[in-house]
Amino acid sequence: MKLNLHRLVEKLVRQDAGAIGGTVAFVLALLLVIFGFWKTLFIVILSLVGYYVGARFFSNPDTFRRLLDRIFPPGRFR
Repeated sequence: MKLNLHRLVEKLVRQDAGAIGGTVAFVLALLLVIFGFWKTLFIVILSLVGYYVGARFFSNPDTFRRLLDRIFPPGRFR
């Protein structure tokens, strides 16, 4: 999975900004047509929150463990 993701990122880096922007705009337009404005906005917001949480907490195991300790008392449920 990581190998495929790494290849995709390398391919996107080599592309020009216009192609990437056009692809993002096309996907956004499809979402707007299929789901409507509010549902698309909801999807985009949840995607951004998911990206933030993944980048912030799952990149470092200690940070994730501290988050779990704040949510659940230490020693319980683990």
